[in-house]
Amino acid sequence: MGILQFSVDSISTQQQVTANNIANDETPGYTAQTATFAQSLQQAMQSPTGGTATLKVANSTAPAGSNGNNVSLATEMTNATEETMEYQSAVQLLNTQFHMLDGVAGGSFS
Repeated sequence: MGILQFSVDSISTQQQVTANNIANDETPGYTAQTATFAQSLQQAMQSPTGGTATLKVANSTAPAGSNGNNVSLATEMTNATEETMEYQSAVQLLNTQFHMLDGVAGGSFS
């Protein structure tokens, strides 16, 4: 469950970063941010010793426009859609695990 909870928390942070970028789409000089964790999670899961996954929030390296802002609204809207689907999937898997644990503990599997 720890991996799924980490994923849900990390996706939630990605959504917050994306929302902040969208909110600052017209802010002169604003530098968009990115939040990534998938590669770190994959490496941790493949590590024979059980590595640690981390979430990294960093400034975007995308080129800035004439007002010094580097937010791409199209990219951010795509990110928002993907993150919503990822979040829903992760929460559904987490709920399924809780449901299975409840059944094993004497509750109902249905």
